[in-house]
Amino acid sequence: MELLELEITNVAHGGIFVARHEGRVVFVSDAIDGERVVARVTDTSQKKFWRAETVEVLTASKHRKPHVWAEADISRDPDNRVGGAEFGHIELAHQRALKAFVIEDSLHRFGGTDAWAGKVAVQALPGDDESAGTGWRTRVRLHVDDEGRVGPYASRSHRVIEVGSLPLAVAELNELAPLTQRINGAFAIDLIAPSADRARVTARMEGARDKQVIIRERVGEREFRLAEDGFWQVHRHAATTLTDAVSRAIDADRFDVKAANHDLYGGVGLLAAAMGDRFGSTTRMVSVESNESATEFAAHNLADWVGARAITARVDHYLRDVVANTSEREAKAWSTSTVVLDPPRSGAGRDVVDALGKLAPEQVIYVACDPVALARDVKYFAAHGYSVEHLEAFDLFPNTHHVETVVRLGKQ
Repeated sequence: MELLELEITNVAHGGIFVARHEGRVVFVSDAIDGERVVARVTDTSQKKFWRAETVEVLTASKHRKPHVWAEADISRDPDNRVGGAEFGHIELAHQRALKAFVIEDSLHRFGGTDAWAGKVAVQALPGDDESAGTGWRTRVRLHVDDEGRVGPYASRSHRVIEVGSLPLAVAELNELAPLTQRINGAFAIDLIAPSADRARVTARMEGARDKQVIIRERVGEREFRLAEDGFWQVHRHAATTLTDAVSRAIDADRFDVKAANHDLYGGVGLLAAAMGDRFGSTTRMVSVESNESATEFAAHNLADWVGARAITARVDHYLRDVVANTSEREAKAWSTSTVVLDPPRSGAGRDVVDALGKLAPEQVIYVACDPVALARDVKYFAAHGYSVEHLEAFDLFPNTHHVETVVRLGKQ
């Protein structure tokens, strides 16, 4: 494979960095902006850009440090570098500066707004600066290859890499992880450390039907029940951080407890509870979630609110039906409502945003784990008269490129 000597000029979304070679963009992994590196070209299939992996640093950034995960360090051959900690070679403060730039750049290029240029600051979660961004992950999936070896995948690969530790995981999971064992018949090993239950390890066996196991998570004084394999925020402080952030983002002067308030992509009710805890037991709100099991747990978790409902439905289908069947009275309830929107990484998308635009809620609180998807949806909302009035960003995934953003979109 071809080796190139490259000047790294910028960061791109996805944890990769940008260089140019003979006029062509080259996306480079394991680098830092400002560095000069030797990179091995791995993909030339695209006309407009190539992909490459750093194999040697000629001029190092002042922000470079030894990788937090030895098996991902640049001293290893790229084929044998473990994935999942692609910013682990960068000082935490610079990681956050890069993430802030990606949010601002995405809003500019895909969202059509420069209103937040130079204003985004990515906030650390408790304890992460002291631990160098390690020891935060409460859920880990390890993979098992045909030889029974256990470990994470190599970067951008489905090949299992054996490792000596899991530095991003909480201590309880490092103690349980069967990293040196051979396990036959399993395709994955799930490690989980719930905040209100004991840590556990589960082997996922080929062809086996897993029995549902219920776990408990605690956020402040409130307890949530969910399935062991159900979705929950991964960082040990993420659920509390997002609960507080969503509560702050809601403009109380525009909140109507009797309106058609919604938590879309509601999961087991975490963010609906944030809304309800701020505005009281009579708050009317509907959690909509496509996963039936999660909806059942949401109904239980939201039982403290007399006006709460949990509905199993795809959000786009649910909103389509609401738009088609909304009475004049219901339309008024929607027009004074607050909608919390926490879509998957791909974002809400045009159909969902257009439906919400027709229903015209008073404010939308959008929780996003992908800056580009968020920015695209911000542009869709702008076509319906909404703009970003409030924005906070959080480093929920230290030593990775991922970042969480909470925004309030208000009608203009």
